[in-house]
Amino acid sequence: MSNATRQTSDVMPAPAGSGRRLRMGGMPSAPTSLLLASIAAVAAVVLGSWYTVAVMRAACLAAHFDGAWVNAIAVVLALLAIAIVLPVVRAIRACGRIRDAVANEDLAEARSARSGARDQCFVALGYALAQLVVILVFQFFLVNHQAVAKTFFLVPLMVKTFPLVLAAFWMNVKISIITEVLVLIWGLIVALAMFAPGVAGKPIRLIATAYIDIFRAVPAVLVIYLVGFGIPLTGIPVLKDFSLTVFVIVALTLTVGAYVAEIYRAGILSIHWSQSAAARSLGLSHFQTLRFVIVPQGIRQIIPPLLNSFISLQKDTALVSVVGVIDSFNQSMLIASNYYNLSAVSTVALLFIVVSIPQTRFVERMMRRDRARMRAG
Repeated sequence: MSNATRQTSDVMPAPAGSGRRLRMGGMPSAPTSLLLASIAAVAAVVLGSWYTVAVMRAACLAAHFDGAWVNAIAVVLALLAIAIVLPVVRAIRACGRIRDAVANEDLAEARSARSGARDQCFVALGYALAQLVVILVFQFFLVNHQAVAKTFFLVPLMVKTFPLVLAAFWMNVKISIITEVLVLIWGLIVALAMFAPGVAGKPIRLIATAYIDIFRAVPAVLVIYLVGFGIPLTGIPVLKDFSLTVFVIVALTLTVGAYVAEIYRAGILSIHWSQSAAARSLGLSHFQTLRFVIVPQGIRQIIPPLLNSFISLQKDTALVSVVGVIDSFNQSMLIASNYYNLSAVSTVALLFIVVSIPQTRFVERMMRRDRARMRAG
């Protein structure tokens, strides 16, 4: 193909009357700058990984620790280094394909190879950035003679105090489970109160709205403090004899119930008004319509946000320490004050992570399935 013919093929006529021509461009060139940047980034990250492993080995030898965990981290960093080198190798091969395609004047192949080379360069840069974050985290733990690692993740202390922390963590689990059951019931009652019909139901609607507004505005820690310390001080018969755990459950139920009531209300309002009209035309009363038609449909749509609320509730159980309930956080603080180390608190954090993350993934899966069902419908 001659130069004149190739130049003509690179120009497309514009729409009639525009008086312009659209230039499609000539043969693409290799993304040299992007390739060099990705090579430099990968090389820097690989060197940083080697340096991090060397520092960890030196620290391990100085502290007379077993180097098995250092070897494991070294293997992980080596695998990550291979993972970010492979896209660079693919990008270099794609650049070679670009040169061959240009030599053969194959425009389609050249553009395809250039697109592949750019993609692999960006993949290498993304992986390099991710590994750089990992390296910086390890370096943060190793800084100042492993001060961070010894303060937050002293493994011998974590192993030694783990039974105490785990036993106290069951208090958090018990409080969260009981509160979740009560919140489901209480939140539904408040939500139904907001739909009290007619003029006669207006005071009930106002009371329910005021309750939701107040308890959504007041921090949960203040409600726990006021209920946990205030009710016993009143000296009210029967109530003053309840344990602190009961007061904490009541406080959390009042606080989280306000949020859950709004979730219920949103689910009820999401049901089309024609459902209610059809039920009333069949002779069902207002509350029968809610019970048999509206609420069952609305609850199915609010299961994911309800589960998200319960995950937040599990984390809020750590606030019970303000009234002296011996939960996992309170137990870890006692250990921290005895050993002048926060590793036990990190153990509590890890326990909450182990409990919460699987639930979060489950909620996301349910939300994806719900969106797929809505699109199919």
